Amino acid sequence: MKEMVVDFRRAQSDHSPLDINGSNVEIIKSTKFLGVHLVEDLTWSPNTNSITKKAQQHLYFLRRLRKAHRPPPILTTFYRGTIESILSSCITAWFGNCTVLDCKTLQRIVRTAEKIVRVSLPSITNIYSTCCIRKANSILDYPTLSHTYSSPFCHLERGTEAFGPSQPDC
Repeated sequence: MKEMVVDFRRAQSDHSPLDINGSNVEIIKSTKFLGVHLVEDLTWSPNTNSITKKAQQHLYFLRRLRKAHRPPPILTTFYRGTIESILSSCITAWFGNCTVLDCKTLQRIVRTAEKIVRVSLPSITNIYSTCCIRKANSILDYPTLSHTYSSPFCHLERGTEAFGPSQPDC
C-alpha cells in the first residue's frame, strides 16, 4: 500500500509511518490518479508535461491527415476528438493552478494544430473556461441540488431569509 501526504504547514515535519494490519504503508512523493499526475506539493508541471507529450504524439497523425489532403472540417474533427480531448482531460482540476510556462506550453500545442488545420481553434484558456461553465451548469442541473441553489437568497435576521433580487441591501 502507498500513501501521499500533502502538507500545507510552513514548518514541514516528518510524518510518522502509517501501519495497517502490521504492514507499513509506503509514503510516495507523486502518483497518477485517474490520468492526472499528482505531486505532494501540488505543482502541475509533471501533469502538463505528460499531457504535452501525449498531444504531440497525436499532432503527428494530424500532420499525416494534412499530407493526405483531407479537408479542414475533417482535420478539425480529428483535432477536437483527440488533441483537444487530451488537453481538456480534468482541466477544471489543474489548469487554474498552472504556471505561466505550463500555460504557454499547452498553448503552443493549440497553435501548432492551428497551423496544421489552417482554421482558428479555441485557445487553451477558452477551453478551460468552456469546461468550467459546462461543469457549473451540470452541477446546477443536478436534480437534487437545483432547487437548493437556483435562487439567490440572503439572511435578514436570525432564522429568516429573503429570496430573489427584490432585496437590494443584502
